[in-house]
Amino acid sequence: MRVLRILLEKEFRQVFRDPAILRIIFLMPIIQLLIMPLAADYEVKNIKLCVVDFDRSSYSQKLVNKIAATKYFQLVDYTDSYQKALIYIEKDEADLVLQIPSSFEKQLVKEDQATVFMALNAINGVKANLGGAYLRSIIGDFNREIRLEWLQFPRLSPQPTIQVSAINWFNPLMNYQVFMVPGILVILVTMVGAFLSALNIVKEKEIGTIEQINVTPIRKYQFILGKLIPFWVLGLIILTIGLIISWVVYGIVPAGNVFTIYIFAAVYLLAVLGMGLLVSTFANTQQQAMLLSFFLMMTFILLGGLYTSIDSMPPWAQTFTKFNPVSYFIEVMRMVVLKGSSLYDIRNHLFIVFVFAVVLNSFAVWNYKKRS
Repeated sequence: MRVLRILLEKEFRQVFRDPAILRIIFLMPIIQLLIMPLAADYEVKNIKLCVVDFDRSSYSQKLVNKIAATKYFQLVDYTDSYQKALIYIEKDEADLVLQIPSSFEKQLVKEDQATVFMALNAINGVKANLGGAYLRSIIGDFNREIRLEWLQFPRLSPQPTIQVSAINWFNPLMNYQVFMVPGILVILVTMVGAFLSALNIVKEKEIGTIEQINVTPIRKYQFILGKLIPFWVLGLIILTIGLIISWVVYGIVPAGNVFTIYIFAAVYLLAVLGMGLLVSTFANTQQQAMLLSFFLMMTFILLGGLYTSIDSMPPWAQTFTKFNPVSYFIEVMRMVVLKGSSLYDIRNHLFIVFVFAVVLNSFAVWNYKKRS
């Protein structure tokens, strides 16, 4: 215990006397947590729309007004030339073109149906898909309003209508920040823990102090614990700072017990730090450790379920997420913060991450070559 205490004292002194590391540990997560949730928005707004109206009827005017009244679309031009609308697309001044045919009102009144045409600028596939979906939804609402209006006419027999009432569970206001902030906090804790632990042993190699440690009676597991525990404590401090920012800035209060998050985070950090230490046992320079850690972290983050739903991924990617500790922590954070899940509800996630921690740290201890 005395040897371990001396190692821990050395590591903490080494961390707190390096201003660069302190900035990475404290300033970087704070700045990113303040900026990223404001920029990472799942909603697509200000979609530039050009309307080509060959009908110029009362119904076409109502449809255009309904579309322009929403917060999603910005009407670029209202014209009767399709070629002119395509010029807007080519100049990237319009994202969608809605063409209303000349017989729109006539077909709608006499035949109970009408056809409109949409042209989408698919360079930005996400914006095109969502913009097209929004426009179809608005046109569908317009169609239902017209049919309800016609039900008042004596020429049509009354028809049954279905009214749908909906409620949003766990996130009633559909606030994307409540969904994104817990996941972003997981990413920040992961990046700080993995990068700093990966650089730790490598730095000892570069400055030559590793050779002095190798000739001491310090055991390998004591050396690894001495490297792991300081960053484990700092990771929990970063988590605390992030939860405070989430509460003060975004008003996010976990629906479940906050200690459930800390218990899972404590085990999760062991796994992430073990992975970083394992990387540092393979790398010989800090540059190698940085590049390898960056590659692993980007893969884990992109396939962690933060930006893309795991259920929407191809089968091979869904299989990979089962071996991705980041995906488990993101899911647990959302379960506790949004659903109020308890420790019993996350027991399977906790067990899997604990296995990751044991395997990665055991491999790091085994792979660390201590030569006398």
